[in-house]
Amino acid sequence: MAGPLGYTTRTVTDERDRAACFQLRKEVFVGEQNVPEEIEYDAYDADALHVIAVAADGTALGTGRLLHGPAASAHTGADPAVGSLGRLAVSKEARGLGVGAALVRAIEDAARDHGLAAVDLHAQTHALRFYERLGYEPYGPEFMDAGIAHRAMRRTI
Repeated sequence: MAGPLGYTTRTVTDERDRAACFQLRKEVFVGEQNVPEEIEYDAYDADALHVIAVAADGTALGTGRLLHGPAASAHTGADPAVGSLGRLAVSKEARGLGVGAALVRAIEDAARDHGLAAVDLHAQTHALRFYERLGYEPYGPEFMDAGIAHRAMRRTI
């Protein structure tokens, strides 16, 4: 899927893209937000559907993942018809260009393709408005994850 400024989003199908996703996550979560590296990568990564946004020159701009089926249920305790969007990361240089929204929409498209009825996520509280603009509604109390305040959110797709 082409973005408005010459980038594309796609499902990760090879090790090169997967490595780029993991590098972006390391830069954003470990480097910028001080999330311990040992908890950034988890057992769910192996079965997750990963998406990537790539500039025309091949530079990785952003990434995210979708957990679905048994992995999503195990991760969230939710209904198996609900996917789990997570690990959304956009490089500093690409923020404000619509990359994050394009990744969310690509993940939602993948969720629909897998027959899911809704997508849940755990949003850092500073990002609540971003997700609300995309149709997500917060629920439940604020909670801490990796030392960062979060809220659960859901969107029916």
